[in-house]
Order: sequence, then structure tokens, then C-alpha cells
Amino acid sequence: CWIYDNNRITIEGSTELAFSEDVAARFTAYGWQVLHVTDANNLDDLHGALQTSIATKGKPSLIIIDSHIAFGAPNKQDTASAHGEPLGEAEIRAAKTFYGWDADKTFYIPEKVKEFTKTIQERGQKHFIDWQRLYDDYSKQHPDLGRVFEQMQKGELPAGWDKNLPVFPADEKGLATRQSNGKVLNAVAGGVPWLLGGAADLLPSTKTAISGSNSITSNGFNGRNYHFGIREFGMGAIVNGMALSKLRPFGATFFVFSDYMRPAIRLAALMEIPSLFIFTHDSIGLGEDGPTHQPVEHLASLRAMPNLDVIRPADANEVSVLWKHIMKIKDHPVALVLSRQNVPTIDRTHYAPAEGALRGAYIIADCQGQPEVILMATGSEVHLCLQALEQLRDKVKVRLLSMPCWELFERQSANYKQSVLPEAVNARMAVEAGATLGWHKYTGSRGIVLGVDQFGASAPHGEVYKKYGLTVERVVESIKQLISEP
Repeated sequence: CWIYDNNRITIEGSTELAFSEDVAARFTAYGWQVLHVTDANNLDDLHGALQTSIATKGKPSLIIIDSHIAFGAPNKQDTASAHGEPLGEAEIRAAKTFYGWDADKTFYIPEKVKEFTKTIQERGQKHFIDWQRLYDDYSKQHPDLGRVFEQMQKGELPAGWDKNLPVFPADEKGLATRQSNGKVLNAVAGGVPWLLGGAADLLPSTKTAISGSNSITSNGFNGRNYHFGIREFGMGAIVNGMALSKLRPFGATFFVFSDYMRPAIRLAALMEIPSLFIFTHDSIGLGEDGPTHQPVEHLASLRAMPNLDVIRPADANEVSVLWKHIMKIKDHPVALVLSRQNVPTIDRTHYAPAEGALRGAYIIADCQGQPEVILMATGSEVHLCLQALEQLRDKVKVRLLSMPCWELFERQSANYKQSVLPEAVNARMAVEAGATLGWHKYTGSRGIVLGVDQFGASAPHGEVYKKYGLTVERVVESIKQLISEP
């Protein structure tokens, strides 16, 4: 049951200025029951409408209630000024007089209101005691489910939840991180029964279906896969609601559509809830869909948001390792940003273990002694940098950092950050297929940032990377430039 307060006033004036929609007809067309109470102060009519709504089965109800903003304030009632401005002392006195209250008392609550509020409190306490008794009885009858509910409420994880996290073998062809994430997601779902979610009409593309589980439909609620439809903001809001219920939900879509979700992402960060937003097709690397679908400014935009971890893994094993971080979070959301195109699975016998990703940034490849240049990257560009290192071997001392999560790196100790990014080395370079904004925090004033500060283009991903200068050759040339400069 929805209650629609129809007071016909906005901050600018009457709703007639900009709103002519027939709300009742719209909701009737949706298949809702629409009820109309013409006076918000007629409690009998209001009670009757609520009872009709409760008695109606098989469809939701909308109760449209005609009301008067600032009711009882003789000079402000039904005015736009009452929407966003204080009534003022004189108008407050006039309103109190209208209600028959003592206008000389600066703060006044009628005895009837106090008594009514007390009955609400007593009723709520009784309902809670009854509910708690029912919950306790159910938990005793179903001890396994009772333990699950208790773990959910405390934000704990089942023992051995991560035992089946995959370790991916080195592979030059590799996998798109959206694909490896799909495998990891299902491994986690096998150990955490309250992990559930879906996509905004993009399950096949985001690879976020939970295998072996049903879909949630209007006829069945025993699944774990949600079909949110093409409504990114609605999906984000629903995910937040489930997170508040202590489930561990996720919603998935293309990264460029995070624009539509942004208010929901921001609210998750503001409310300090562990919503998981999975974004695939993370850069100009998605290819032929072109600039309308190629994210450019989105990494920088979400990194600017407080209390949000933005994670862009370099390969399948970073994806797997970072889920250990994601699932332990209790007080903030995560944006997991994944590639459409394949990225090689790094040979960890030659390069640092992927567990370093749990510190947000780590040395994935190093030189002997102090480096001359520190190179840093995220996601698919880590591989581009690894190729550049091969060409520079024995010529320039280069340290390469994989930096999948800036926010996690910033939470590390000062000693660790100094060990990874020593102040003594000011020749630095960053590579990322996105806006360069923000990278100078790590590269410094002398550093170089290779990125994309313009909209993309429609072509195979390799061609788009060449067009925007994200090539091995340019990385090598830029490093040589850094070394040659005083």
C-alpha cells in the first residue's frame, strides 16, 4: 500500500506549473487498486481506505489523499513558502490559536498526543516480544537455519566460506575479468547462502548468474537470481534495501551505466552498508559499442565518492583474492570494475603473488636495488606495462605496481606505503584506460599519466587502445623520457 500525499504544492509554487499527470489513471493502468480520500483530516475515510487496501488480495493499492500543506497556519496554508521555510513566530502563534492550543507556550504537546504516542509504544513493544518469541521457537525447531540467521545478523561468514575460491593457472590468452569474476562469484555463493543478486537486464553480459539457482519471479521467491530489468537506479535501491536486511546482495550492469545508479551508490556509502555493485565493460577496451558505452570519467568520479571502495583487478587471480576483502566488509559499499576483453592470467611464478592486492597496491614486478622509475597501473593496463618491462629489462630499473584499489591502499600503514612508493623516487608514471584525474596524487608533479581524457571511439579494442596511445611502445618511450629529464 502506497499513500500519495496530494497537496498540490512544490517549492516553486502550484504543481500546475509543471505537472499535469493523471496519477490515478497511471496506477490504474498498472493494475493497482486506486483509492481516493478527499480530506486528509477525515480519519474515518482514511481508516476505511486502509482497511480496503488490507482486504484486497492480489494487487497493490495506491491511496491518494488530498491534503493542505501548513494546515491551520492562516497565512501560509497551501503556499509554496510553507514547503521550505520556517513558519515564523507570528504564524506559529496563529496556528496554535487555530488548533486551540496555548499560544504562549513555546513548546507544546497536547495530552491526547502524549497518550496516543504511549499506546503506539506499548503496541510496538508487544509486537516485538511476540515476533522475538516466534523467531526463537523457529530457530529451536530449525537449528541450522537459526545459526544462519544469527550469522547474517552479526555480519559473520560461514566457516570455510572461501575454501573453493579458484586459483587460475597462468594463461597468456587469459579471461575477461567479468568471466573470472563469474567463476569466483559462484564459488563464494556456494559457501555463503545469503549472497544473491542479479543484473539490470544484463545477466548474460555481466556473467553474474548464480548457477544451479532459480530466478526470483512474481510466482516464486526461492531463487537467488534477480532480474531487475532496465532500471539501474531501481536496482541499486533494491540492493541497498536487501543489504539493510543483512543479506549480501549485488547488482550488475555496464560501468557506463553507473551514471544512472549514482544516487543509490552514494546512499549506500552514506548509510555505511556493504552493497556490492558489479560493473563490467570497464573502459574503451569494450570495443565496437563506441563512445556511448565506453566509460572514461567513471573511475575518477566514483573514486571521488567518500566511503566507497573502487576495485579494478588486473587478472583472474586478483579478482579471486579481492573477494576475500569484499566479503569481509560490513560498513561500506564496493564498486567492482571488470573488463569485457580478455586479459592474460599473470604467471605468479615470475611475478608477485596476487595476495598483494589485499593491500590495495603492491609491487608486482621489481628491479634490483632502488628503482629509477616507478610505473603503476590498474586492470588490463597492468599487462601492457608488464610487456613494456620486458623491453626495458637490463636498460632501466623499473618497479611496477598493480593498484587495484586506491581506497584500500590509503588505509595501509605509512611504512607500507613508503616501501611501495618511496619518496626518494620521483620519476613516476601511471597507465589507466580512463580519465587521468586523480593519478597525480601518486605520480607527483614530475610524473607522467597515460590515460584517456576524451570520449572513445568505435573499433575493436586493440585499435581503440592504439588510437589513444595506450601501447607498449608509448609506455617505453615515456619511461625513457622520464629517465632523460633532469
